[in-house]
Amino acid sequence: QVKLVESGGGSVQAGGSLRLSCAASGYTASFDYMAWFRQAPGKEREGVAAIDRFGNTDYATSAKGRFTISQDIAKSTLVLQINSLKPEDTAMYYCAAENRRTRSWAPLRSSEYSHWGQGTQVTVSS
Repeated sequence: QVKLVESGGGSVQAGGSLRLSCAASGYTASFDYMAWFRQAPGKEREGVAAIDRFGNTDYATSAKGRFTISQDIAKSTLVLQINSLKPEDTAMYYCAAENRRTRSWAPLRSSEYSHWGQGTQVTVSS
């Protein structure tokens, strides 16, 4: 059974940084596609960054320049480095993974992913 566990969230002041990690277990090979999503209270879940097993990345417009997604395939770990945090970054951050690519693959669309973690909370104060 696949399990994704996020860590690294917390409460920080605006301008600070956080490094989120997602550890994958229960799977004998690395995932072809992994991504980070976030969901703020009262808002829809949105994709912020995605990466494939070749290291190709996609970022939401709001994430470009401040978010960096990376992965350690050998350790089955996904990382999201967030710099210059803003209050609007406050949300629950989720890790997602998938191996089967749809015809209309959109790496930042939540419905593309079948494996999800429980999330880690990021709170940014002004």
